[in-house]
Amino acid sequence: MSLGQPVAEIPVRDLATARAWYAEVLGFETRWIRAEAGLAGMALGDSVLFLREVTGPVTPLTFWVFAEDVDAMCRLVTERGGEIVDPPSDKPWGMRQFTLWDPQGHLFHVHHDL
Repeated sequence: MSLGQPVAEIPVRDLATARAWYAEVLGFETRWIRAEAGLAGMALGDSVLFLREVTGPVTPLTFWVFAEDVDAMCRLVTERGGEIVDPPSDKPWGMRQFTLWDPQGHLFHVHHDL
């Protein structure tokens, strides 16, 4: 028995706004939308995520995302208007990483093993 890749369901206040941010800043493409359910599936390469529109409070999530070139990804995210909260640096735990927030307060650590 085996399991497939886990897919995060990310709570957002406005589905259209969140879809636009994930597309414009991170480069995700919308694969499907179920507007009546407030749900969308997005992908970037092998990375898949679901966005779920919620009416209550959004509890921020934390993600660790692998990138082949952390510095190039940070430059791209910055050029596209992403909010970097910790620029690329080599960490004592053996990773080169940077950290950014999405507009909902979700935290993304983008990393590469040293």
